[in-house]
Amino acid sequence: MAGATLPVNDPQLDKELVQSFVGAGHSDMDKVKGLLEEHPTLLNAAHDWKYGDFETCLGAASHVGFKELAQYLIDAGAQANIFTACLFGKIEVVKPMLEAFPTLINAKGPHGFTLLHHAVRGGDEALEVKEYLESLGATETKIALY
Repeated sequence: MAGATLPVNDPQLDKELVQSFVGAGHSDMDKVKGLLEEHPTLLNAAHDWKYGDFETCLGAASHVGFKELAQYLIDAGAQANIFTACLFGKIEVVKPMLEAFPTLINAKGPHGFTLLHHAVRGGDEALEVKEYLESLGATETKIALY
């Protein structure tokens, strides 16, 4: 993907292609790599699952705890956010963000998965973040979207 040249007038990404890419982010690293090699602009594409439930491939990998794929996407330049920081146990990112924006404790990620859910999926590496979120009152791992 490095050095890929993008067309100047690249059309809007095909919805089914984006859905396939994002869907693969839950479990299929080979498919993600292949699609990204063929279509570099998919990297930060978000699929609309309806009712405001938008998800990127990195968001998918993050909420299922697929760290290897999440890291691959970050290394490729994907836009990481606080949910991914929770997965990887990045307290040095999570804590100042929540201090600056305390209501993010209730943020809903893809499918309504919370920051706490992502920290739980992070396992031992994210234990400090999990405990920090709980100290702030986080108890839910999923919040209904609609």
